[in-house]
Amino acid sequence: MAGYPTDAWYMAAWSDEVGEALLRRRLLGKAILFYRLTDGSVTALDDRCPHRFAPLSLGTRNGDEVTCAYHGLTFDGAGACVRNPFGPPPRGAAVRRWPVREQDGIIWFWPGDPELADDAPLPDFAILHLGQPAPPISGLMPMAADYQYGTDNLMDLSHIEFVHRGSFAGRGVIFAGEHKVRQEGGFLHSDWWMPDVPAPAHTYGIYPPEMRTDHWLEMRWQAPATMLLEIGATPAGGERDDGVIVHQAHILTPETADTSHYFWATTRSGGPVTEEGDAMLRGLMSQAFVEEDKPIIEAAFANLDGEDFWAARPVFLGVDAGGARARRLLQSMISRSSHEGPET
Repeated sequence: MAGYPTDAWYMAAWSDEVGEALLRRRLLGKAILFYRLTDGSVTALDDRCPHRFAPLSLGTRNGDEVTCAYHGLTFDGAGACVRNPFGPPPRGAAVRRWPVREQDGIIWFWPGDPELADDAPLPDFAILHLGQPAPPISGLMPMAADYQYGTDNLMDLSHIEFVHRGSFAGRGVIFAGEHKVRQEGGFLHSDWWMPDVPAPAHTYGIYPPEMRTDHWLEMRWQAPATMLLEIGATPAGGERDDGVIVHQAHILTPETADTSHYFWATTRSGGPVTEEGDAMLRGLMSQAFVEEDKPIIEAAFANLDGEDFWAARPVFLGVDAGGARARRLLQSMISRSSHEGPET
């Protein structure tokens, strides 16, 4: 069973998913209740009443308080029981509150030692918003696979030529490219440089398809499974800063040992922002992730029939060095953690 490090920030939701309504989401095997308090901040509580364990997300909300639908115990935004319809609040009737923080349109969740959360920096996705004509287009895809299989897929973008034939396939440009993997501090980079190739798909409508460009794909990984992708192209021999550049977030959070939440977001490649253009881009993302990535990742995971990834002795191709190194780095973190794996 794959594990995970506990003293780390995991994505729980996009900011616009969390509001007044009670949101239940299973993260790392735990059912967590999220809602936005009246001061605008977000709280995260165990979604389980301590009396008979009914989900609090089935209850009702009044201000910052949530009342259990089963026997009426009421809890405040910090998880303390503040009302019992049958007498004083029972001793020990409290719900665990988890550390959460919000930044760059993302709600982050800390499952480990709460005392370590304040000093741990959040992953940086400010570039999704800086200088952009509109907020990024975002989504969430459920995936029936261990989250590390999603990392394998994203850190080895050579799969584009085979998996994404209906969406991003670059007409063979990957095979004309140079791939490098490098580590800088807590970041692992898996970069492709493809000079003098036909204009890639993200430039269509800006560059003619036959135009020769210098094209790059640069993926930044941060444990446990937080990735930022820069997709760029510029006229062959030109300056990168003058090119067409798109940034994408690819963030995976374990739901259970065998299922994951795949959060994604993308900026636009230029030109005016229109409803029609955004709908087309969202459709392209859905095709690429739901119709192309998801089936092959889930099939590969299921095909191991529960066998450990390394015990199955995967063949090494070279272009998959990024995913392999990410797995090794993550395993080192997991081995230092007292938690052995997600609950199912």
